[in-house]
Amino acid sequence: MSTATKSKNGKVASSNGKATMKQDPIVAETGLPTEANNLYTETVSTMLHAAELMNLPRYLRLILAQPKNEIMVHFPVQMDNGQFKLFKGYRVQHNNALGPYKGGLRFHHDVHLDDVKSLAFLMTMKCSLVGVPYGGGKGGIKVNPREHSASEMERIVRRFTAAIAHNIGPDYDIPAPDVGSNSQHMAWIADTFSFLSEIGGDNPAAVITGKPVSYGGSLGREKATGQGVVDTLVEMLPELKLKPEKCTFSVLGFGNVGSWSAKIFQEKGAKLTAAADHTGFIINEKGIDADDLAKYVSSKGGVAGYPKASKCSKDDFYKAKVDVFIPAALEQMIKEPEAHMLNCKVVAEGANAPTTPAGEKVMLDRGIEVLPAILCNAGGVTVSYFEWVQNKTFQAWDLEKVDAELNKHMVKAAHKTRAARGQYKCDLRTAAYVAALQRLAEAYEVRGIFP
Repeated sequence: MSTATKSKNGKVASSNGKATMKQDPIVAETGLPTEANNLYTETVSTMLHAAELMNLPRYLRLILAQPKNEIMVHFPVQMDNGQFKLFKGYRVQHNNALGPYKGGLRFHHDVHLDDVKSLAFLMTMKCSLVGVPYGGGKGGIKVNPREHSASEMERIVRRFTAAIAHNIGPDYDIPAPDVGSNSQHMAWIADTFSFLSEIGGDNPAAVITGKPVSYGGSLGREKATGQGVVDTLVEMLPELKLKPEKCTFSVLGFGNVGSWSAKIFQEKGAKLTAAADHTGFIINEKGIDADDLAKYVSSKGGVAGYPKASKCSKDDFYKAKVDVFIPAALEQMIKEPEAHMLNCKVVAEGANAPTTPAGEKVMLDRGIEVLPAILCNAGGVTVSYFEWVQNKTFQAWDLEKVDAELNKHMVKAAHKTRAARGQYKCDLRTAAYVAALQRLAEAYEVRGIFP
């Protein structure tokens, strides 16, 4: 039997050494999963802690604790060999108090409902914090794109679009890319949806963002999440007595977010010394050229075997001494063991929810500053918003305008987070949630609850 004590940040440390969030009564009332390490309960519990700190009305806590809509579809697709295979897809619409639902589509073999719910919830918080007129949504297909030909993926994506077409729309729910999906997939979705003109509006291609530039996409969208990570770092590091041009850093996950974060941070003068992805771990204390590594990963499929760095173990990767660590892979990768190994001053969360509450407690206790995902990786949805505006108004912005507008949103979100931390004397993650909840509370105050 274990006992538990509450720390000043609202997290509970039990006698068995594991840390969890203090359980809010809303968790039980809304029937959230109670098993340890459930991602949805973890993320909602963080929000409920912030809500308690700022005395958010109970009815708002109830509303935000569960999504408005959970859509699950099963659809058959013919494979190249002539056989049919049944796929499962999701679209979760968490909240639309601030505007249409907005969020990516994840194509991954381990996609399941609680993860999609968590990501939709995080999108609500992220859109509110960064000041775009969207609510939160997320979706996905349970599929491994690497196991299918281009023609199979096209049929899978188009069939999924047809299955959810009446649940999305340019003024209602606007998907985007996420892990495993790309601009080509978005083009197929936009094209398929455009055939359904009776629900498409004036510009049906506005149903989705992250499209190729040649088909209504925005300049700067591909790099947007990585750009947002670096914009946040540039804004926040001086307060932590760090200069971007003097920083060393490592990156976990070298896909879109990780590679762009590394390339753009390198442009600011920072030096990449370690990188990792699903293929392995590499290190070079003298520095790794992020642009060169990105080209290698694009051709080889991962960082493993990169000739200008040495292979290392997982432990050596996490223990590498750097100023900034950027987790840019999947959720819940920084648990207690990894948090104990990290040898950095700042963690900038490029991925969604890469840190568990227990892992974060270890880092905070060790004096490591954590820049939360709903702040750090909000660049993607912000430039998605710009793309949507361009589609709706039949405009095309130049890259300088996109980058400048993105920086304004990221800096303002950082300022709001800092202000909340100063007011409530809390960690940055809690502060980011407080700032997001303040905007949502203001919207509900004037909108009311109908009827």
